[in-house]
Amino acid sequence: MNPSLLSSILKKNPYQLIAAAAIGDLIILCISWEWFISPLRPGGSWLILKALPLLLVLPGIWQGKNYVMQCASMLILIYLAEALVRVAETGANRYLAILELIFATAAFIALLLYLKPLKDAAKKKRLDAKH
Repeated sequence: MNPSLLSSILKKNPYQLIAAAAIGDLIILCISWEWFISPLRPGGSWLILKALPLLLVLPGIWQGKNYVMQCASMLILIYLAEALVRVAETGANRYLAILELIFATAAFIALLLYLKPLKDAAKKKRLDAKH
């Protein structure tokens, strides 16, 4: 591995890395689930497009863009809800839903932990501006 690439990765916030990894895993899971593991229809389904919003926010998360991370923290709740609904299914879908639940929860928590210091600083700045 390129030493400069490794050093640039290590400079990133750990919560940012966890969120990016969890969302990357969620993208892979969504595509493989709806394409060939257990699609709604044989040969795949249009539900594969549910990975598209995640593909759109992943570069912004990797770059550490705060607005994208805020949007992603709300977007990930859709995948969390889907996982909670589909965990009641049987067979492979149940286990895939559990994986989706794990990845979505990890991404959500990592995004919130990344954004908390920024929110606290903005709140402090607002309070200081009032006084």
